[in-house]
Amino acid sequence: MNIYKSIYYQIRFNNLKRSSRVMCYDCQDYIQKGVKILDLGCGSGIIGKTFSDLLEVTVIGVDVRDDRVVDLPFQIVDGGKLPFEDDEFDVCLIIYVLHHAEDPSFLLQEAKRICKGKIIIYEDLPEGLFSIFRCHIHLMLTNLFSSGIFHWKFSFKTQTEWETLFNDLGLRNFAKKRVYKSHDWIDPVKRILYILEKD
Repeated sequence: MNIYKSIYYQIRFNNLKRSSRVMCYDCQDYIQKGVKILDLGCGSGIIGKTFSDLLEVTVIGVDVRDDRVVDLPFQIVDGGKLPFEDDEFDVCLIIYVLHHAEDPSFLLQEAKRICKGKIIIYEDLPEGLFSIFRCHIHLMLTNLFSSGIFHWKFSFKTQTEWETLFNDLGLRNFAKKRVYKSHDWIDPVKRILYILEKD
């Protein structure tokens, strides 16, 4: 892990732990005890580890680099086809990851292939001038901490655009909810949780 990312996760560790516990509460009705979960784009591993501990499930994290700050079973992937069998996992977590993907459609197709149950997605929505600006700044800073390089490339989509893509890929919108955080008063970007399943 580079020094920028290390500092970033150290600063945000407690906040990420709190956010992860809220996500567990959001998702607990869709995840049964003992299931096998893939955390796709797990980053620090904090979210996957929290799900594993609180929901009593098995979580495996994957990402293009190892940025874990917790002990979570992990495998590096190259951004191509995931090294797992069809329907190998019961649930797939894709938490604030799709907007970083060069090809979110391919990533969703792979999630659909390896997952026989629910696909759980959290995303920021670039809806409204403030949210659009916030999404760009977020991605720019994330890219800086990840690689030390500023650039503006992103795959943020509106709610309508995401739902059109899901439908095109044969993913049914099983449930959705707007997501609110305690610090929304200083960071009121629009966020959404999708629970998807195969048609």
